[in-house]
Amino acid sequence: ACADICATLHGPCNKRVKPVDKSASVTGIITQVKTPALKRLGQSIQRSISFRTEARPLPPMPIRTRQKASSFPRRRNSQLWSDTVDSLSHELSTKEIKRQEVIYELTQGEKQLIEDLSLVKKVYYEPMLKLDIMTESELGQIFGTLDSLIPLHEDLLARLEGLRGAEKTVQEVGPTMMDWFPCLEAYITYCCNQVGAKALLDQKKQDKRVEHFLRLCQESSFSRKLDLWNFLDLPRSRLVKYPLLLKEIQKSTPPEHPDEEALPHAMELIQRIITEVNLKTGEAECQFYRRGLCYSEDSQRVSEIQASRFLYCHGELKSTKGQKLHVFLFELVLVLTRPMAQDREGPVQFQVYRQPLPAAHLHLEDLPDGEPSSSGSFRGAFTGNDKVKNCFRVSATGRSKPQSHSLQANDSFNKQQWISCLRQAMVQSRDRQAQGSHCKPSERLSPEPTRATGAFQLNGSFTDTEFHCYCDCDSRLSQDNTQLVSYTLSRNCENNVM
Repeated sequence: ACADICATLHGPCNKRVKPVDKSASVTGIITQVKTPALKRLGQSIQRSISFRTEARPLPPMPIRTRQKASSFPRRRNSQLWSDTVDSLSHELSTKEIKRQEVIYELTQGEKQLIEDLSLVKKVYYEPMLKLDIMTESELGQIFGTLDSLIPLHEDLLARLEGLRGAEKTVQEVGPTMMDWFPCLEAYITYCCNQVGAKALLDQKKQDKRVEHFLRLCQESSFSRKLDLWNFLDLPRSRLVKYPLLLKEIQKSTPPEHPDEEALPHAMELIQRIITEVNLKTGEAECQFYRRGLCYSEDSQRVSEIQASRFLYCHGELKSTKGQKLHVFLFELVLVLTRPMAQDREGPVQFQVYRQPLPAAHLHLEDLPDGEPSSSGSFRGAFTGNDKVKNCFRVSATGRSKPQSHSLQANDSFNKQQWISCLRQAMVQSRDRQAQGSHCKPSERLSPEPTRATGAFQLNGSFTDTEFHCYCDCDSRLSQDNTQLVSYTLSRNCENNVM
């Protein structure tokens, strides 16, 4: 595949490439299992575990072009733990077999992630640097600290493989995960860099040479239809999968087992790390988009923009005139903007439209389908028909003259996400304001939001796009756990896939 890409870019290559013998592929070997009952049970368990498929890639940035190829990865050929076992000297219970299957899935997931990250370096980074498709500085910004993550996961893989006994069973996994999880603090740097990295990658795709190279890679068999950004976001997908894997192991761990005490502590630790990564990433994202705002009047530079620590959501909406707006709901203020023409080498910029609306003074109205706005009719503005759908109205009174904006989302799902975020921002801003009015100035501390800091990336269509959110921990982790974990919601799948 690499030879084909080079040949396409620079002409035929005289160097012979030895074909890969498919029969020698590790994923092509299915060991003959001598215990068919064990294998059948393992296959049943495999189907019952909802997270056996690879993590779906996290979403692209809101402003993007639709890609021809699917953004979802194909399934890898995967082995069950029971496929690796020829025979056992003693019978295992159904729960113990499931426990071994999930531990094996944890191990195989590490192996696959290492393969993917190594592939990214070998197939994308090194050729683009060698062929001068991008500069070393640009590649450094896009790939960030990816190199530093590979040894971390190689370390965990070695530890997990070292736990397997003579009969390929693992007794305790909790202490190993407890010892290793602190290494994941390295993800803070990597994830914080991703906001700017994605923006730069999107800019560079406007260069025909870059776009051509990336398209050739995505169409090649090694990519599994993933584009470069999907690969770069795989570490974050893997990060949020650990609590779910540990929870599944815990479900199959009998009382009095050595892991019974260690697993809850391991889950608590990884959830703390995920929350910290989310908080820092949310702050980095807020700062990135705040820097991209351009003001036509000084009065638009309201203090709430600079005081906001995170974004609730952002994405494209339409005005009453059918004008496309990019709307940002920061922690303390709603900002309507118009995307500016992007310079290929310049930063992403958004022209602030009208006066920002402080969240504490916002009023929200859900407009029924078919109802026109008060400031003018939607009729004909969007589709040329009398009935308007998926609209809501935001207005504000207070420090400046009253404002009202009727906005249209792409679909009802998108609309409900906006309404949910707006309501949350309004409630929390008013609570914060009320708390501040009863405190001395030195005691007015900014309360933590009830949900982790992070942004919905609300795109125009969810038919082939996911959005990333931060919310209360999945019920599969714990009924009374208030820790926060990020995960991906997909409109076109029935279950959450981590």
